[in-house]
Parts: sequence; C-alpha cells; structure tokens
Amino acid sequence: MNVHIKNTVTRASALSRRSLLKAGAGLAIGVYIARSGKAFAQAPAAAQVNITPNTFLIIKPDDTVTVLCKHIEFGQGPFTGMATLVAEELDADWSQMRADHAPSNPVLYKNLLFGVQGTGGSSAIANSYEQMRKVGAAAREMLVAAAAKEWNVPAAEITVENGVIKHPSGKQGRFGAFAEKANQMPVPADPKLKDPSQFKFIGKEGATKRLDSAEKSNGTAVFTLDINEPDMLTAVIARPPQFGATVASFDATAAKAVSGVVDVKQVPTGVAVYAKGFWPAKTARDLLKITWDDSKAEKRGTQQLLTEFRDLSKTPGKTVKTEGDFEAEAAKPGGRVIEAEFVFPYLAHAPMEPLNAFIHWQGDTVTSRYGSQFPTPDHATIAKILGVPMEKVSLKTILAGGSFGRRAQQTVHVAAELAEVAKAIGPGKPIKLVWTREDDMRGGYYRPFSVHRMRGVVRDGKIQAWSDTIVGQSIMKGSPFEAMTFKDGLDSTAYEGSNEIPYEVANFKCDLHQIDVGVPVLWWRSVGHTHTGYAVEAFVDELLEAAGKDPVEGRLELMSKKPRHAGVLRAVAELADWKNAKLEPGRARGVAVVESFNTFVAQIVELSMEAEGPKVHKVWCAVDCGVAVNPDIIRAQMEGGIGFGLGHILYADVPMEDGRVVPGNFDAYRSLRINEMPAIEVTIIKSNEKPSGVGEPGVPPIGPAVANAMAKLGQTRPRQLPIVPGASA
Repeated sequence: MNVHIKNTVTRASALSRRSLLKAGAGLAIGVYIARSGKAFAQAPAAAQVNITPNTFLIIKPDDTVTVLCKHIEFGQGPFTGMATLVAEELDADWSQMRADHAPSNPVLYKNLLFGVQGTGGSSAIANSYEQMRKVGAAAREMLVAAAAKEWNVPAAEITVENGVIKHPSGKQGRFGAFAEKANQMPVPADPKLKDPSQFKFIGKEGATKRLDSAEKSNGTAVFTLDINEPDMLTAVIARPPQFGATVASFDATAAKAVSGVVDVKQVPTGVAVYAKGFWPAKTARDLLKITWDDSKAEKRGTQQLLTEFRDLSKTPGKTVKTEGDFEAEAAKPGGRVIEAEFVFPYLAHAPMEPLNAFIHWQGDTVTSRYGSQFPTPDHATIAKILGVPMEKVSLKTILAGGSFGRRAQQTVHVAAELAEVAKAIGPGKPIKLVWTREDDMRGGYYRPFSVHRMRGVVRDGKIQAWSDTIVGQSIMKGSPFEAMTFKDGLDSTAYEGSNEIPYEVANFKCDLHQIDVGVPVLWWRSVGHTHTGYAVEAFVDELLEAAGKDPVEGRLELMSKKPRHAGVLRAVAELADWKNAKLEPGRARGVAVVESFNTFVAQIVELSMEAEGPKVHKVWCAVDCGVAVNPDIIRAQMEGGIGFGLGHILYADVPMEDGRVVPGNFDAYRSLRINEMPAIEVTIIKSNEKPSGVGEPGVPPIGPAVANAMAKLGQTRPRQLPIVPGASA
C-alpha cells in the first residue's frame, strides 16, 4: 500500500487550499492501493498523468471530517457510503461527517476495478471498501499518535470514541484540536482494521443518515443548471435529426436577430447558438435554417431493424459457450422442444436532469464543472481539444440529477461537445452547455435493441437442453473500454447473464450475432442483464411449467452449484410466503432471480390484469450484496430499481422511423406514475462476502417476474417489450 500525505489540499469545491488555510491548518490523508486483476487491459493515457495530488480526507479545526468521494453522487449514495467506511475506522461521530466530490485525478482517485477515475458497474463500494476503511484507520492512528506526543503518554493507552480522543488520566480532545500535529506523524504503512464484530456504522440499521438529502431537499444543493457565472453564455446546439448526418450549410440570419444572441457557430455535432440566457438561445436555435447531409446517416427504422434481427436470429451466431450437444438432444424422440423469441427495444435513460456542463477556457487554463461520471476520459478529451496540458485543466465533478448510465459516455461526447463549443467561440467566455429534454431523448444514446431466440428441450419432467441465440449491438466497440470487455471478438456486455445461467442444464449453447447499427448505444442501468435477465428468467419459467414444476422449487432443483442464487430465492419465497399465501381472485404471483455485478437479487410480484395491462400490487425482494454497508441505501436502491425497471418493461420504447427518433419527451416516453408504484418489501441477506454493488441489480428481475405472473393468469408471457405498447402519459 502506498500512502500519500499532504499538508495542504488543492481546490475541491468549497474546500480550496486558500479557504483551508484561512480556517487554520488541518489534517489531510490520502490512500491509494495499487491493484492488479480486473482492470483495463489498456487504460487511457490520462491514467498515467501525474497531476497535483489531492486527498481523500480532510479534518478541519472546526472538527468536521470531509471525505472527498472519487465517485459521483447522483442519487445512489456514495457520499454516505464512503463516509460510513471512513467514520467506522476513524471512530468518528456521524454528526462530524461531510462529503464532497474529489477533483479529477486519475492517479489518486482511480476506480480500483477500472484503472481510471469513474463510476459505473455498481462498483463504488466494491472497489472502495478496504481502501476507504484504511483511510479512516490511518487517520485515527495519526491522531492518536499526535495526542500521545502532546500528553506524553503511550499511544496504546489512548482510546477514540464518537470523535473524542481520551486517556485514562482524564485528558481528552477532539479531532480538530490535533489535526495539525497529526499531520506531522508518520503515516502507518498498514493500519489495523476493525473486526466486523466491532462495527458501529457498517451494516447497522439507522446508524447513518444520507449526507446529501438535506441540501437536495431544501434547495441549496448545486447542480450544473444552478451555475450562473458573471458574463456567462448559454449554448444550445441544433443536432441532426438522423444519426450520422452532418451540416451541409446553414443560415443564421433570423437566429442572430433574436435579442440576447451573441453568436452562432458550426461545431462538429451541429450548429451552436450562444446567448445571454437559455430562452434566447433556444428561440434562436428554432429559427436556424439548416441543410443536413444525410449521405452517411442511419436511415433504418426499428421495424426494419426488427426484421433484420429476426432473420439473423434464425441462424447460428458466433459461439459464446457450449456444453454437451443441444442439437442431438433436440433430435431425440419423446421430448418437447419449446421455442420463444424475445424482443427488446431501444430505451432512453431519461434522468430527471438532462445533460449539461460548464466550461471556462481562458487560453492557457480551463475550468469545468458538471456531473462527470468518468472524469479521466472527460479530462483528457477537454485538454486535447483545447490544446491545453492536462495539469492546466481543472475538472470538478458536481451533483447530478440521475444518470442510469447516460453520463457515462464511452465516447466522451458531452466533454468533447463542451470543449468544441468553447473552442468555436474562443477563449475568455464562461459557457454553460444545455441539453433540453428533447435533445437528450432524440440525441442518443440508448439501451441497445436486441433479440433473443430461445430453444429448450423438456423430457421426463426435466430441462435437458437450452439454446440462446442473441442479436444485438456492441456498446463497447471502438470505445476506450473495448479491451476490458471484448472476448474472442465479442462484446461480453451483450451476452452477460445468458452465457452463465444459474441452472444446471447438460446440453447448453449460447451464441451471438454482433452487428453494427448507426444508432449510438450506451450502458443502461444493469447493462446486458436488462435483457438477458428477462430472457433467461421468463424462458426457464416456461420450461419449468412444461415440466410440471413449481417455479420456486423447480429453480432450486437446478441450483445445487449456486448457493447464493438459491439463498436469495429461498429468502424471497419465505418473505412472500410463496407456498401458503391465499391470493385474492384475479391475482397471481411470478418469480425471478438474477445475478448482476456480483450481487444476487430475487423478486416475487403479485399482480392483476386491468384494461391497460398488468397492475403490480406488491413486490417482495431479497438481495445478497455481501457485507451490507448501508442497509437503508441498499433498500432504497432495490425500491428505486424495481420502480425504474417496472416502468420501462411496461411502457418504455424508443421507436425510430427512417432513422429518426419518434418520442421527444415524457408525453410519448411513458414512465411509471406514482400511484402505480407497488408496495415493496426488501430483505437483505447477512453475508461476510466482500461487498458488491446495489445501484443496478434491482432492475433485471422485475420484468420477468411480471411476465411469469401474467402467465399464471392465462396471459401469454410477453415476447416483445414494452408489455403495454403505445401507452402515453
């Protein structure tokens, strides 16, 4: 372990070096643990740039403890999670704890699973659990050493409890009083961590309150749209109506006549309008006369893509995994071959806060602030486009209103567009780039369109064979992360969850047609599992029905080698009283269990059928995410994932006609209404396994659980999503 200690810290939101010195000297500790294993095979060059080091932990003389969080906070809870890990080992009082975003620094703040600074894949707690505990433990030992020196007593005689450093002689003091002297102490090479039996915060119900809730509730939290610098310009961009089209020519005469408009410039992604405010910028943009060159544009609509995908699915793709001999088993007499096709549409991320970003290029320096989910590639992109050294670019991550993958651009298009907008008008002008809801909905990026063609063989009451042919786009192809996910030329995120099902089937095969489409695609909450989880769990339920098996018991019979899958399935069945529950007439239950991001989630739904479609009354959920750091946040993420997933499988779709996206706002992109949110009951499995993520795993099981419950009411399991097509808000 390498430990870095600094007497001062560089700018991190309000905690600047200058403001810290005004407040008095403080303690600043940073820990970086080098890690091999799962990482980028070829990390971006930015990961090797050694810019001014910053710290993870600041203890100020006023006794507050601020954790600089290397993961963006956009609702999933890393501020609270990171602070919990530090507070546990520091023996702080929770009232002392604060959190802020760390600045962009790919060396000090890299995600230990990725190799670059970034948030995604439900990895925040998973990659920080030991690291941030050691930050707290190191700080504690240094504070104790400082107190021991001042009091002239052995350090072993000193205790720390609730933020107070104590000695049996009666001497005591708080962290802030010893912060400066602690900074002079040697940094422990391997600070001792608590035994889990000593935990006061980690895994304890109600022990911590979210650190970001109050500011978000009272309106003091700052998001990008809240930025309003002196002389700031607002920029909006007219982008092509078809992906891949470019500007052939444009006439900005009418646009420039709008009061408040400063300039109109062509940029690589379209035509940018700069104005002294959003409304004049948008008004002027609507008056632009643009001729688009669509010679290289994607012109296929989703109906045409569906026909092509379906045709491909009827032929074998490139093998992902094979065991036994599916075709030989299917050819044997006496069995039943069951086939099913599942179609998954493009989906928008549609976070409540559309994309936006702030930049101020001053020629030789750049400052930028926005909700950056992957600061390392964003930082490098801004520096490259503006021709400024990395160390002269300051990128500060701030709060964002949701993401679901939307802000994790593997093509760094927002950072690139932001820099290009600044470059086009020239240095010296602070600029806020704003995307409208329609820009975000129609300007990409999406959950990939995909088709699964499933075949199974049931004989003698058992599932004897299983085949899954997938047709879909690659998210990672051509991105900086391609080397991390590609195996044998195939993007593993396109088939994850389909190649390693939790069920023992002797004859198994999974293959993939990976095709190129001009529609930009991106990670969408739970990535490949968003469609593979549905296909696998809906299909196994159908096969078990044909075999005459109970959906829960039948699954458990096939899970002898998957104890954690079986554990959550048993737990949710017990929670919902699966065997003995007496249901109201017209109601039925369905079940699904999906592992994603090393977290295991099982869900049972109870629903009825209404005129528009299924009405989900209640969802029971069991989750095994290893050590449960913050149970309240885990429960909230399961609830949020269920609501998010349910709304999308019921109503959401991004159809395209002639390559043009049809929906532009929530009137045509239906979300779950508040009165449609089911009651939810969550149980968290106690575990000593390493913690894994919870931001995404709540999403995949809800869809197939709904489909399986519908089948119990005599409905056909939905083969093509959404379940209620054409629904409007």
